[in-house]
Amino acid sequence: MNRILLVEDEPKLAALVGDYLRVGGYVVDHWVDGLAVIPAIRQGQYDLMLLDLMLPGRDGLDICRELRGFSRLPLIMMTARVDEIDRLLGLELGADDYICKPFSPRELVARVKAVLRRSGEQPCNPGLELDARAFQARYRGVALELTPVEFRMLAALAVRPGQVLSRDQLMNHIYQDHRVVADRTVDSHVKNLRRKLEAVTPGHDPIRSVYGVGYSLEFE
Repeated sequence: MNRILLVEDEPKLAALVGDYLRVGGYVVDHWVDGLAVIPAIRQGQYDLMLLDLMLPGRDGLDICRELRGFSRLPLIMMTARVDEIDRLLGLELGADDYICKPFSPRELVARVKAVLRRSGEQPCNPGLELDARAFQARYRGVALELTPVEFRMLAALAVRPGQVLSRDQLMNHIYQDHRVVADRTVDSHVKNLRRKLEAVTPGHDPIRSVYGVGYSLEFE
């Protein structure tokens, strides 16, 4: 049974979200004070955190920044601040998803399920190891120094080896805020990921480009 850490200082909202999550089959621990969050994560075994942006003691972005220094715990940020700067900053710091208040508790539970499903996906090749919580990847025993975007892209390709994913499909995996980016941005991430994989297997490019369609991952 998945254990969720809910960090929210609005009592009524926390109670409502907690009830929906428990009905959905999750164990929920609730914290209010931002200062208590990191110690709770270090001491507990959580599968996902729901984190409010505005908290007493310490704000959510600061918590997210420290968290990503030692853990890839799946994280959904919750906030009433909807301006684009906050949205992008939260995701660039490593949030897996972002939901704006007011929101439907049913939608939040659906997002929790989606993030947990993505974090649990494993590659279909024994030579590639992905640790979604730590955001770490190893290929043939060699650690790959990947950015969060590159990790998400590799994970999306790895669980579907040989299947061509379009740029739009890749964007949906690497940018959970559904931002609009140019095709060349995706191509640039593919180029960087390709370079890092080729460094492990010189002479073999595991990423195949299909002109006008997208990319696929094809292991030797």
